[in-house]
Amino acid sequence: MNLSDVIIVLVRPEESGNVGAVCRAMKNCGLSRLRLVKPCVLDDAVIRARAVHATDVWDAADNFDELAPALADCGVVIGVTRRRGHKRGLSMLPEEAACFVQNRGGTAAFVFGNERTGLEDEELALCGLSSHIPTAEEFPSLNLSHAVQIFAYELFRSLGACRPVPGEWTPMDMSKITAAAASITDALALLGFYKQRDRAYQEKFFRDVISRAGLSIKEGSYLVDIFAKSSRLAQAHPKGV
Repeated sequence: MNLSDVIIVLVRPEESGNVGAVCRAMKNCGLSRLRLVKPCVLDDAVIRARAVHATDVWDAADNFDELAPALADCGVVIGVTRRRGHKRGLSMLPEEAACFVQNRGGTAAFVFGNERTGLEDEELALCGLSSHIPTAEEFPSLNLSHAVQIFAYELFRSLGACRPVPGEWTPMDMSKITAAAASITDALALLGFYKQRDRAYQEKFFRDVISRAGLSIKEGSYLVDIFAKSSRLAQAHPKGV
């Protein structure tokens, strides 16, 4: 399954601004298929203003009079609800729901209810699975577009091809950590640092410290360069050592 196989379904939406914001949240994360079920009267201009550059999602949206037909072609249907109860069954976290659909074929629908009332029991009964977003008990209700954004993000992480961002933190793996520790102790050895047989211990020390520090590849390279440059300077100016 990929992002083009995911459908966002809004049941009885009534706020035009929310629908526009949903379009934007979807496009931010590579989702494009939107379905509306029994929407209230919506203001097209407001939707387009809030969607900004995601009006194509709105233009391609499908409308349905009932929820069942909107889900008829979907292999996996996940209803999003914060309410718990015997009839509502077990519920997954957003990241768990995204992982669940990751290796499945067909299409997956994520169903969101009305802004004020959420999904009714009859609507949730049409969903084979349910999911919820953990929130503070003092104020558990999320804005519709915010809820969609959270699921869209998790789906993008699971199904999308996340391109690297310039300057993004990329952690060192153990092969790079081991190489860095060896380079540092090489530089120290050239300084005559190891008069006794303690290099192996210190190499492990540097490896463990770098690993626990969680250095990025760039940071690790910079640290190695500091020791290497110190060694070169000491050899170039031995009297100053």
